[in-house]
Amino acid sequence: MKRRVLNKGKDRRAVLVTRATEYEQLLLRHSTLGQARFYLDSRGQSLDVVEERHARFLEARKAVEEALPSTWRSARVRREHLDRFLFEPDDLVLVIGQDGLVANVAKYLSGQVVMGFNPAPDLYDGVLVRHAPGRARGLFEALGAQQLSIEERSMVEARLDSAQSLLALNEIFIGQAGHQSARYHIRWQDQRERQSSSGIIVTTGTGATGWARSINRIRATPLTLPAPGDPRLAFFVREPFPSRATGVELDGGLILTGQTLQIQSRMNESGVVFGDGIEEDRLNFHWGRTLEIRVAKTRLRLAG
Repeated sequence: MKRRVLNKGKDRRAVLVTRATEYEQLLLRHSTLGQARFYLDSRGQSLDVVEERHARFLEARKAVEEALPSTWRSARVRREHLDRFLFEPDDLVLVIGQDGLVANVAKYLSGQVVMGFNPAPDLYDGVLVRHAPGRARGLFEALGAQQLSIEERSMVEARLDSAQSLLALNEIFIGQAGHQSARYHIRWQDQRERQSSSGIIVTTGTGATGWARSINRIRATPLTLPAPGDPRLAFFVREPFPSRATGVELDGGLILTGQTLQIQSRMNESGVVFGDGIEEDRLNFHWGRTLEIRVAKTRLRLAG
């Protein structure tokens, strides 16, 4: 993949990506602080903890924003508005929050550099949001001088025969909306099989430490899962059901760059495809439609 030269000029823009804190979600749900406090107190919980976490987030965001060079432009966008936000080619994307927020934004990018800041190291692992907000100024200077390493991580692409497509950093799920059995035809290399299962998971190396790892642990023959920078994918069929009409032989494998996993839906109006746990942003996968899964050309570019 061709590397983009970082823009160091005055027209550079930093985009801060955040999501609502627990405090903000409580206020939205209960309208007033008093009602939110009553709700938690009546359940043996304290609003003080929620307020303290919110204050820490505000301090982290302030530290990052104040560290921005005065010549840069800046913008803010919440997670729920990412699908309507127009990123510019040279944007520096600053994620302030948990690791999952990096996955949420990655699918909307096309090579922009992402820098993750962890506002609560005691709560978030910091695998993708690996920087302390207090280090922001030094990081911006190092990035501008091209002295900061950029790590590239593979992503997975799902593309329908209608040309609709979806990207994910961790994993893609193919199955039924709800808990009914997913029915489909699956084709992998020279193998074909009609199946009924709990759905299919296709994971990247980044996602291999989560959902896919749990599935892999209970396999009779575990796969060697890809590492975060590995340009391979792993797929798993969840609980395939054996019957006269459905098989269980094609239950997993590794997808290399240039290879394609093909799935044809036998589900009526409830077949879905979604990435990184965000079911609201999904592809409808109804009867007869064909889906192809492959290693995406787009990769996450993570600073530091």
